Amino acid sequence: MSFGLIVEIMVAILLATTIGYCIILNQRLKRLHSDRDQLRKMVADLVQATSLANAAVTELKTAAVEADTVLQGRLQEAEKFGIELANHVSAGQQIMDKIAKITTMARSTPALPAEPRAAVEAPRPAEGKLQSALQ
Repeated sequence: MSFGLIVEIMVAILLATTIGYCIILNQRLKRLHSDRDQLRKMVADLVQATSLANAAVTELKTAAVEADTVLQGRLQEAEKFGIELANHVSAGQQIMDKIAKITTMARSTPALPAEPRAAVEAPRPAEGKLQSALQ
């Protein structure tokens, strides 16, 4: 075997190795481009999801402000009714105290004998109307 033939065989082997390595690199580049396209799609989906989330957060903030306003109004109304109810209870308590005093006084004083009204005075016109209305 001549030296030239050995060199050509070595060059052929190196060339075959280079071609094989280029094929492997080409496959890796194809996968990289495929992954890049998937990454672009994933980034686009992420941007869309972020936009939807921002819109949802904005709507939630608006709903929270509206709910706070409504709740504040109802709370003020409830406080007003609470004060009014406390006033009514206080007035009712005062009336009950007056009634209790009246009944206590009525029980402690002896009953006076009733005088016959017909003999003492004639019925008034208003009393006559009241009696006829009651019948």
